[in-house]
Amino acid sequence: MIEPSLEGRRAFILQNTRQQHPPHTPELRLQLADEITPIWRLTEEALEAMGVPPPFWAFAWAGGQALARYVLDHPNVVAGKRVVDFASGSGIVAIATMMAGAADVLAADIDPFCEAAVQLNAEANGVECRYTGENLLEVAPPGWAEVILAGDICYEKPLAEQVMAWLHAARAQGATVLVGDPGRTYFPKTGLRKLAEYQVPTTRELEDFEIKRTSVWTVSD
Repeated sequence: MIEPSLEGRRAFILQNTRQQHPPHTPELRLQLADEITPIWRLTEEALEAMGVPPPFWAFAWAGGQALARYVLDHPNVVAGKRVVDFASGSGIVAIATMMAGAADVLAADIDPFCEAAVQLNAEANGVECRYTGENLLEVAPPGWAEVILAGDICYEKPLAEQVMAWLHAARAQGATVLVGDPGRTYFPKTGLRKLAEYQVPTTRELEDFEIKRTSVWTVSD
């Protein structure tokens, strides 16, 4: 069983992943797993629980890689600004945002392993990111956020609808909202404007293709 503390989760991640360079953002170094089934099983065993959500924090998903690439290539989007990285996972987008010159980044994710993953990965890249495990969908979008970023958040229909409604509310408050998505089934087709499209290398362990056509969108008014 894993020690129920931040240090215990850090130790678990270091023991069961290895530092890698995501193919679409080779500037970054992240603690990543090579296969999803073993790390998922190990997480269940460590927590002594079944039905644990997939370890999204252990992989650089296509939507997150595309969004991180866009931010690194267009630093003016986040430079000097206060940013929220929604459903942060490994922290790839939050870290890229800090490297692009953001004034402050809050990485948000409800998976308790994400705090340790974001912390480890931020340290490896020489940046600092704040973290919250609060479910932001249960509250209004933070009024202080000038930019909200969300990568790969449309896996399930009810959640996708809830997240997109929350992101549109953030846009209505004046925030710039960017979303990275590799063509998930429940990604909406309206209320968005495409900013960029990438061919993102991934793995058949995670996706149906080794290269995923992935786009970055902005929530329109």
